[in-house]
Amino acid sequence: MHLLFVADPIESFKTYKDTTYTMMHEAARRGHQISVCEPRHLRWQTGGQVVAEVRAIQLTGREDDWFTAQPAQAQALKDFSAVLMRKDPPFDAEFIYATHLLEQAEREGARVFNQPAALRDHPEKLAIMEWPQFIGPTLVTREAAAIRAFHAQHRDIILKPLDGMGGMGIFRVKADGLNLGSIIETLNHGGATSVMVQKFLPEIAEGDKRILIIGGEPVPYCLARIPQGNEVRGNLAAGGKGVAQPLTDTDRATARAIGQVLAPRGLLLIGLDIIGTKVTEINVTSPTCFREILDQTGCDVPGMFVDRLEGVVGQ
Repeated sequence: MHLLFVADPIESFKTYKDTTYTMMHEAARRGHQISVCEPRHLRWQTGGQVVAEVRAIQLTGREDDWFTAQPAQAQALKDFSAVLMRKDPPFDAEFIYATHLLEQAEREGARVFNQPAALRDHPEKLAIMEWPQFIGPTLVTREAAAIRAFHAQHRDIILKPLDGMGGMGIFRVKADGLNLGSIIETLNHGGATSVMVQKFLPEIAEGDKRILIIGGEPVPYCLARIPQGNEVRGNLAAGGKGVAQPLTDTDRATARAIGQVLAPRGLLLIGLDIIGTKVTEINVTSPTCFREILDQTGCDVPGMFVDRLEGVVGQ
């Protein structure tokens, strides 16, 4: 296969933990060709096909200078065996525009994973609304009064922006309501921006579990991201400690129930976040934690992913 990864600049990758790198490494180990571009390199012009300025790369096996690259050249996306959209959030207008270009490439014959329309239809915070049986008390609103009423009911709440990642912009407000007004103003920008509010789940002390789902089936191990010190966030980017552990029967059943619905919609890879037994997010843009689970348990998540990709695309 010849794979095109649409991602953030590869020069910024931290190869010791980067999931996209582990995908590339496993694919290259099997003899597949690797090319890369960024969303800004996509373009389309009437009468033509969606193309990108792509670089073919070879992996060196070293940690620092981990790749060599050929000069960039324009190539049609339909000419690749598969296009893997691995751009990190934010889920902003430019991300959405990129999915439209990728969807046009699909109409021309490209195979894109995760599928562009599915990425647009499942924003990572809001996607949980389809599954009320699996989530805790949750509110999405722009209205300060509604947030205050939710806090009055639940007393200990988490507020977060809908387009954040890595724990960015997450606030906890306890029963005393300290700084609630200021936090609302910061997040909803005077009523112009929607906010997600959730009842605080004390099980976060045991970790925010990232469960990976490949082709509808959960990976046997998750990564529990455990907050450190006085931090309420378990995100690795916020200093959380990642501890790999086997899935519980409950988490496996939840992950399979969601995965079996979402995979046929074009979501080959999903990162489900669960605190206690409650789903808090469904990550579809660029789910991570392959490397941490592999290093700690030996469970070959990159191999499982490339196996599935080969099965869908054909070698």
